[in-house]
Order: sequence, then C-alpha cells, then structure tokens
Amino acid sequence: MLQFARWKTVLIWLTVLAGVIVALPNLFSRSTLDALPDFVPTRQMTLGLDLQGGSHILLQIDTNEIRENRLKSIRDEARSALRGERIGYTGLAVSGNAVQFRLRDPSQMDAAREALSDTLSPISAGLFSGGQVTEVEMDEAQNGLVRLNLTEQGLAYRVSSALTQSVEVVGRRVNELGTTEPVIQRQGDDRILVQVPGLDDPERLKNLLGQTAQLTFQMVDTSTPVQDAIEGRPPAGSTIMYSTDDPPVPYLIEDRVIVSGESLVDAQPTFDQRTGEAVVSFRFDNRGAVRFGQATQQNVGRPFAIILDEAVISAPVIREPITGGSGQISGSFTTESAKDLAVLLRAGALPATLNIVEERTVGPGLGQDSIDAGLMASIIGSILVVGFMFAVYGTLGLIANVALVANIVLLIAILTFLGATLTLPGIAGIVLTVGMAVDSNVLIYERIREERRNGRKVLNAIETGFERALSTIVDANVTTLIAAVILFYLGTGPVRGFAVTLAIGIVTTVFTAFTLTRWLVGFWYKRTRAKELPGAPIKLVPDVTKIPFMWLRKAGFTISAILSVAALVAFFTVGMNLGIDFKGGTLIEAQSKTGQADIGDIRSRLSDLNLGEVQVQSFGSEREVLIRVGAQDAGDNAEQSAATKVQDELASDYDFRRTEVVGPTISSELARAGAIGVGVSLLAILLYIWFRFEWQFALGAIISTMHDVIMTIGFFVLTGIEFNISSIAAILTIVGYSLNDTVVVYDRVRENLRRYRKMPLPELLDVSMNDTLSRTVMTSLTTLLALGALFFFGGEVIRSFTAAMIFGIFIGTYSSIFNAAPLLILFKLRGSKMVKDEEDKVTPAGARV
Repeated sequence: MLQFARWKTVLIWLTVLAGVIVALPNLFSRSTLDALPDFVPTRQMTLGLDLQGGSHILLQIDTNEIRENRLKSIRDEARSALRGERIGYTGLAVSGNAVQFRLRDPSQMDAAREALSDTLSPISAGLFSGGQVTEVEMDEAQNGLVRLNLTEQGLAYRVSSALTQSVEVVGRRVNELGTTEPVIQRQGDDRILVQVPGLDDPERLKNLLGQTAQLTFQMVDTSTPVQDAIEGRPPAGSTIMYSTDDPPVPYLIEDRVIVSGESLVDAQPTFDQRTGEAVVSFRFDNRGAVRFGQATQQNVGRPFAIILDEAVISAPVIREPITGGSGQISGSFTTESAKDLAVLLRAGALPATLNIVEERTVGPGLGQDSIDAGLMASIIGSILVVGFMFAVYGTLGLIANVALVANIVLLIAILTFLGATLTLPGIAGIVLTVGMAVDSNVLIYERIREERRNGRKVLNAIETGFERALSTIVDANVTTLIAAVILFYLGTGPVRGFAVTLAIGIVTTVFTAFTLTRWLVGFWYKRTRAKELPGAPIKLVPDVTKIPFMWLRKAGFTISAILSVAALVAFFTVGMNLGIDFKGGTLIEAQSKTGQADIGDIRSRLSDLNLGEVQVQSFGSEREVLIRVGAQDAGDNAEQSAATKVQDELASDYDFRRTEVVGPTISSELARAGAIGVGVSLLAILLYIWFRFEWQFALGAIISTMHDVIMTIGFFVLTGIEFNISSIAAILTIVGYSLNDTVVVYDRVRENLRRYRKMPLPELLDVSMNDTLSRTVMTSLTTLLALGALFFFGGEVIRSFTAAMIFGIFIGTYSSIFNAAPLLILFKLRGSKMVKDEEDKVTPAGARV
C-alpha cells in the first residue's frame, strides 16, 4: 500500500507544485506582479469588503410603486380608449388592485371590451422566458360596472422588467464613479446586490443609488398665485411642487411634460462663464431638441421648471427660444453635487425607487487591520500546531507538518483559481482548517501506533493504519462537509465565505492525508527501514487506558439534562443578545480622531436625536467605540436615516471604520434562514449517518449534537455575547466538529462490534472510547491551539465568533464521550439481552466480573 507507481508520484507532486505556483502571487504586491512577464501567473485572491474596505448594499425595488404606476397607466389608457370610441362612462378610478368604471349604457359592454383590446392583450414574455403574460383581466358586473384587474402574473412581469432595467442603470451609475471591479448583480425576484471595494465615500454611492433621477422639463403655471393654490385648491392640470432650496420654495407646475430625461444624450458638470458657479450642461437628441425648441419659442417670457424626482431644481425665465438642443441646469450646486447630477442624468432614470434594505460598509483602515490580525493569528496558530505535532509524534509529526503546509497552499491555490472572495470569517475558516486538518493525520498515526502495540511489524502497522483509518476519516469529514455545503446555500455574504473556505479545506485535507502523507511516510520507511516507530518528546495519553466512561454515564446524563434545561429556560426567559442581523438596526464602529473616545459624551449627544434605544460601548482600544441603534419603526428607509443622523452628529470628532444597517425585511429573512440552516444540516447528517451506520447511531449522533447546539445557545445567553449571522456559522461548525468526534467513536464501536461479538455493550463502549481517547485529546488540543491564536490575535470583530467555537470544542468533546456513546445503550443497540444486568457486568475499573 505504501508503494506508489511512478505516474502517481509524479501526479501528486505536480499537484502540489501547481498549488504553489497558483498560490505564490498572493505573497507579492500588485505592482510587483504587473512587472512580471505575461506567462507568469499573477492572479490573486479577491479580498472581501471586510478586508480591503468598501460598501455592500442590498437594494430592493419598490413593488408598490410599480403597481401604482401601472394602475395609473391602465386608467389613462382606458380613458383614452373609451373617449376615442365615444363610449360614455363614469367613476373611472383606481380601486385596490384594479381600475374600475361604470358604463353609462351597459349595452356598450362589447364595444368597451373592443376599445380596451390593446390593454387586455397578452404581453410577450420574451424569447427565453417563454409564452405570454396576461397582465390585465376584465371583469364585468351588473349595471355596467367594469373592473380591469392587474394580475399577479402581470405585476411580476413588470417588476422583473423594472429590475432588469434597474441593474443596467445601477451598473452605469457605479461605473461612473471610477471604482475597480464593482459587483452589480440581480438577487432574487426584487433585489440588486451592489458591492464596491475600496470606496472612500460610501455616502456618495448611497445618494447615487437612492435617487430615481427622473428628470422632466415642465412649464410653471402663472395663472394662479402659488400661495392661493396652497391655501385653496390647485387648478386642474397643475400640481404644487417645492424646490431643493433651504427653506424650500413652492411652485405651481403644469402636469404636462415638455421633455423628459429620456431625450438626454449627454450631461457634463461645468461652470457658468458669467457667474463661475457649478452647473450641469446637457444635450438633447433630435426629437427632444425639436420639442424643447418649440416649447421655449411659444413661451418666451414665462418661467419653466427643471424637475428631478418631483423636486424643482431651478425655474428660470425663458428669455429667448432655445433651439440648439442644449442648455444648462443651475441650482446652487457644489462641484461634487454637479458631478453627481451629471452621473445620474447620463446613467438614466430608474423605473422605480430602490430602497436600501441592507448596508455593510468597512473603511480601508479597518480592512487593513483585519488583514494584519488575520495573518498574525494564522502564523501563530500554524507555529503552535506545527510545534505540537512534532512534540507528540517526532519524525511522523514533521511529515504531518509538511502535509499541513501543502494542505494550506492547495487551499489558497483553489480559492485563488476559483476567484473566491476571502473574508474575515474566511480567514477563520483557514485557521480552523489548520487545527482540524491534523485530525486526519492524528487518526492515521494513532491507528498505526495501535497496530504496532498489537504486535504487527512496522510496515504492516503503517499499511493497516492507513487502511483502517480511511473509512473513519471519510465519515468524519463528510459530516462537516454537509454542514459547510448547507451553510453555503442558505447563508449570505461573509458566512458563505467561511463555508467555501471550510469545504475546500476538508477536500484538501482528505487529499493530503491519503496521498501526500502516505507517500512521505512510505518514502521515510524505504529510506530508513526502521524497526520501530519514531519516538516523541511528549506522550500526552498513555498507550493503554481503562477509564470507566460507562460507569460515569448516569452522572454525565444528569449533568447534560440539568444544563440543557437551564439553557432552554434562560433562552426563553432572559433571551440572547441578538445583533442587528436578526432584529434590525444600525451598528457603527467609530474611532476618535484625537485621544480617548468619550462614551458618556457620545451617549448624551445621541440621546437628543430621538432614535429610540442607543447603546455605546468600548470596543478594542480606548479610541474605539461600538454604537448600536435599535430598529426604527418606520421601515427600511428609517434605518438609513438613523445611521445618517448618528454620523452627522459625530463626524467632527470621529472616523467611521465600519457601518452596518439591516432593515426589518432582511433581519427577519436572516433569522429564518439561520434556523432553517441548522435544521436542514441536522436532517442531512442524520440521513447520512443512518445510511452509513444504523438507526441507533443516527439518533444518538443527532441527540448528542442537539445537546451541543442547546448548550452553545446557553453560552450565548450566559455570556451576553452578541448573536449575529457569524454565530450561525459558529454553531454549524460546532455541529460539524461534534459530529466529527462522535463519528470517530461510533466507527470504532462498529468495528469492535464485529470483533467482540459476545462482549457486553457497556464494556465494548468503554473499550472503544479508550481506544480513541488519545486521538480525541490531541485533535481537540490542536484545534484549540489554532482557535486560541484566532481569539487572542485575530481582532475584536471575530472574537465572539471564536469564543463560541472554543466553547463548542469543549462541549463537543464532552458530548461525544458522555452522551453519544451511552445513548447506544439506551437505544439497545444489541437488543435487550446484551444490556440486561449491565450494572453487574462492569465494575468502576471497567473490567468484567
């Protein structure tokens, strides 16, 4: 088994070499790589916004606005069609989700249907969508009452079309900012995801995305004084609008649109040659130029209004006809606002309002701090794990360390090749992989040692150790992989980055354990022809232990039951400290520009803003604070307003390193997705273990894992650590780790069931757990070393995540010993005869009577 064909050896090392070549560019700066020849790989991992800074904004199209606009359009179409055919009607108006009217002469119903045939005709859904969409249905009632109903299918078509158009408009607006590699993509049925890395001014981006930019040129109605219209009733065909001045100036505007923004072909920021003020020059297409020229020629001496999103920018008087098809917009612009308006006009108007339902912004300074902290944690964690492996395995530990380095290189290479985005939780996944990757080598080495103790020669012990460890490693890693895959499909943003890193780490771990490690061990044996396995400086667990675990099982069950009930009671009474991911609100990490942050002063200043619940606490260094603003009752837009108020109040004294705003829409979805993620993971793992083992093993593993989840929830309640979307990742990883440990024990139980057919089950379980004890201890320690480095050196942002993971390692190890294995007795794995009088068969020393 240790013999490798030459082609396999070449393939193994070519794989490792390819990984080194692909991963190597990540060690160099971009400028260095650009100077290299074209044939040299220069692709680097894409850093997430939490590492390089930037903005993540989730926009949701206003479907109610689309519905209202379409119903108004149907109303206007009906009015024109009925008047054109001289069909009398009354009461034409929008009512609910329909337009209704009553025919003066009910006998004209067929004529009305014919007149409305264009409105009622199905719409082609496009080549790739297939079929046609019935957008409007006509219902006829008694006495000539007609309802034109907007169908759900029709509304969905309009929303989809508007979303497609919005993606294009948003893309043009973002690209006008000159940012590198922005991500603009459709998400779901009514949302657009915008990610802009390295953005220095997120507020400017939000302002650009938050405006529909519907530009119109309309005449000012001078027939009635505007004040009379405000106090009374505006004339028919006119509407009161206000300017963008402070205070706003009212205007009476004719509803008729002279020219709309659709006729613009260009808009550029410039300066007025007479006044020197910033203005926006524009140019119409031929059709727009003709219409604008005719209107200005007919209305010399009258004012006309330039209106953006129903706000009057300016209302100049027409001094002479404007026939050149170009002009300029003035309105007390700054240079920056003139640039932004030109961007909006060039990019085009949005078909409907886009509301920001989620925002996560990280400043470049915090991103670099996160990178530095992640690298430091990775280096320290790697050194601790490498040193530990050498201390407990000697030469075999060095081989494991070589495989570990190759494992991490391959992991980084795959992430680079796939173009995956590395986030802060992704770094946590790498550090966790460092700790968990050695588990496979520990399983192999412990099995080799065991086979050697049983009298096999060194070569046979090595071959048998690799062979018998295979199924255990596969089962243990598949359970974790299931959790990672489900986490990827049900998670969002950074959590997906963690899942991708963890899943790839599992695959590379299995590859290196059964190819590279085996090749290296075989190479060592062929060169040394050793008569004995290498010694080690430290022996943590004796070769043979006889701990009476089953004698302690009643105490273990009792402790688990009491703590689980206490955790559930605390959860339902005290509750967890839910983060904004699950209850909505705003989180801002601020850093004082000079000196120590004054928490009392911040609380005092923010209390005057009437934002409801506001929490301010120190975070990291004495210059940093974390500000939490509770969810606002007025919906998603109110959350953005709250964040803006806080930043405006503190901007003079503080820099904002991180801003997260989650509206109620997203928070409820994240909570639901998190619960579903845990549930689906447990179900999938249950089915897998049931398939690989027996139903008793599956139920034992799931009950034990549910215990671990409940205990982890209790840990969050007891410590008051914020429970956010990353905590779901922590829980699912704990689920994977706990099952990993449980499956290792169960695999040995299954093996011993075949070996000791007449041994009482409690005694067999004791033997199995003592057989795997050294592996359990050393795997837990290596993982804790990696997580400890992440906890102490990984930065404040991820510390709560790591703390939950460390707790999970302890509780998962405890549960696999004192819950998972004893449950097999409760479920009568061998039938009632094998467990009868079990208390008489096992003494506290673990020996048979």
